Amino acid sequence: MDRIGFIGLGNMGRPMASNLAGKGFPLVVFDVNPAPLAQLGHLGARAASSCASLAADSDVVITMLPNSAAVDAVLLGADGVLARLPAGGIIMDMSTIDPVLTDRVAAAAAGKGIAFVDAPVGRLASHAERGESLFMVGASAEAFARVRPLLKAMGTTIHHCGAPGTGIRTKLVNNYLAIVSCAFNAEALALSQRFGLSLEKTLDVVHGTTATNGQLKIAWAAKVLTGDTEPGFTIDLAHKDLTLIVDAANAIKVPMPIGAAARESFSAARTQGQGTKDFSAMVDVLCDFAHITRPRLP
Repeated sequence: MDRIGFIGLGNMGRPMASNLAGKGFPLVVFDVNPAPLAQLGHLGARAASSCASLAADSDVVITMLPNSAAVDAVLLGADGVLARLPAGGIIMDMSTIDPVLTDRVAAAAAGKGIAFVDAPVGRLASHAERGESLFMVGASAEAFARVRPLLKAMGTTIHHCGAPGTGIRTKLVNNYLAIVSCAFNAEALALSQRFGLSLEKTLDVVHGTTATNGQLKIAWAAKVLTGDTEPGFTIDLAHKDLTLIVDAANAIKVPMPIGAAARESFSAARTQGQGTKDFSAMVDVLCDFAHITRPRLP
């Protein structure tokens, strides 16, 4: 059985690593925060002293990190994972990052005889806790077969999207639709409340036409419209992902005027100190700004 290293034990990484440990995979873990290291230790995982030492003792290294800069440093740094992982190993990055960096890491790994897999995660931390994550995977057929048991231990839905680099690009397309729909749903519901319409009847109508969407019908009904804005996916993360999306699109000459406008809506929410709230709270931010009563279902 491959020796598994896991770097990055935040809101998503910790429950995913916990599922691996709980299902018997030999696991060594590292994070700059000691608290999740202790939690994983209770599940039988061994804490490494650094990313380099973890890589030297692993056959497969999984990373779940907050941004492109962290992935660059951990994987490509002078004493990073690629400098220490033996040839024949696999790096599986599950972070949401700039796809150009994904390509650069994949090329550097190939040059050292190491396979690279990009497998960003769909769904929320609550799904990760239950082992119900969705993965969008970019990998060769051989590498995909090797990491598939790990993905099955952490999630329920696995999409092999193609070669390395296709996983992260699929994630950006998916998140673009989810995040931008959040922005226009906020405007639509704010308008409905300014009109003095019944929220329940408005939603009945919308959900019976092609205007309906999953954010409004499923996510919002369980979050902001019940008054719950505790973060599943934060406004800060939505802004970060929209920045990645717009920048990646601009780099390949795809105009994103709606995406750029939506990003500025999220940027405005962050200036109001709302960045740590669930991204469905965008409707509250807009309503507060326009002095409209926040929409709530009974």
